Amino acid sequence: MTTTEERLKILHMVEDKKVTPEEAARLLAALARGERKRQAADESESRWLRVRVTDIHSGKPSVNVTIPMRLVNVGLKVGARFIPDVEGIELSELAEALRQGMSGKVMDVVDEDEGQRVEIYVE
Repeated sequence: MTTTEERLKILHMVEDKKVTPEEAARLLAALARGERKRQAADESESRWLRVRVTDIHSGKPSVNVTIPMRLVNVGLKVGARFIPDVEGIELSELAEALRQGMSGKVMDVVDEDEGQRVEIYVE
């Protein structure tokens, strides 16, 4: 993480004429970029997608899977051509909502023919 100490070291280097102000500005900008990248990586790594499928008659779960969000986009792109069309569900809209940081329950579908309920959460 970029700390105040790191920034102060750069400013002291300018003061001691070890680097020019322009070089210091580039170093400070690089520190800031590195911090933003680390924060984005931390946010995506800490998020999880949970898929739960339960039998609507017994209430027993048949599937309860949790995967890291960083794998979800890849999975949606690869799996989209194999997933049958489901009325009222647009996978591209779901993928976009997930990319924008949606959280909580994102999908709840009941399939009466199969007797199953599918719930998808972002945690």
